[in-house]
Amino acid sequence: MLENPRSPRVRAVAKLTKRSARKETGLYLLEGPQAAREALAFQPGTVVELFATPAALEKHTDIRDAAASAGIEPVYTTEPVLDAMADTVTPQGIVAVARQAPTTVREIFAGSPRLVAVCEEVRDPGNLGTIIRAADAVGADAVILTGNTVDPYHPKVVRSTTGSLFHLPIAIGADLETVVGLAHAASVRVVAADVGGEDFLARREILAEPTAWVFGNEARGLHDDAVSLVDMSMRLPIYGRAESLNLATAASVCLYETAFAQRAD
Repeated sequence: MLENPRSPRVRAVAKLTKRSARKETGLYLLEGPQAAREALAFQPGTVVELFATPAALEKHTDIRDAAASAGIEPVYTTEPVLDAMADTVTPQGIVAVARQAPTTVREIFAGSPRLVAVCEEVRDPGNLGTIIRAADAVGADAVILTGNTVDPYHPKVVRSTTGSLFHLPIAIGADLETVVGLAHAASVRVVAADVGGEDFLARREILAEPTAWVFGNEARGLHDDAVSLVDMSMRLPIYGRAESLNLATAASVCLYETAFAQRAD
């Protein structure tokens, strides 16, 4: 039983809430039963450690069994130890450590994708997590993070994906120009979601073809040089009095409309 919240082992796990520690170790933090369950189900080879209170594993026997199948021996802890490890106030009795497993942009486009979400300079962890979740929900083939987009292994991103982080390939660290070039080589049209673009309803029929959507920064959208790289830009109409749509909401609409168009036949 791990009982000391100030022990070196506990501190090492807690440091994974910081990007510098994640970059140095290649590890990241999973908090709560949902994240642990999805990681063990879809990427069991990436889970390095599982920490839990006895009560939590007694309640979530499926997680205990999945860990055993993956060859992971749970480390029992007290609640104060889990609180010291976690980024959240209530980690619900379970915390895990996993190995980062990003893919590459080249691998994504080598698979002849039909729908890809590209996040350029997206900074808000909640927005990125929601976009990843939406991409998973619509059956997208991958999510690509370009520019200074927030780390997908940030604890808030991981939590807001509600497990979708483990369901589809995520590529990080590429520049948008490279992404566009590889998309074109794979016969994928690159479309930017941009307020200066063409009306969405007038052109949405083209979304039935392989499409990579590019979503920009929450505050300023896409830079002009980014817009110049894509094949076309489209904007969602606003019929009411709202000044704009939240980025993740707009991305969800774009992705779902594309999924509808691609499944119409």
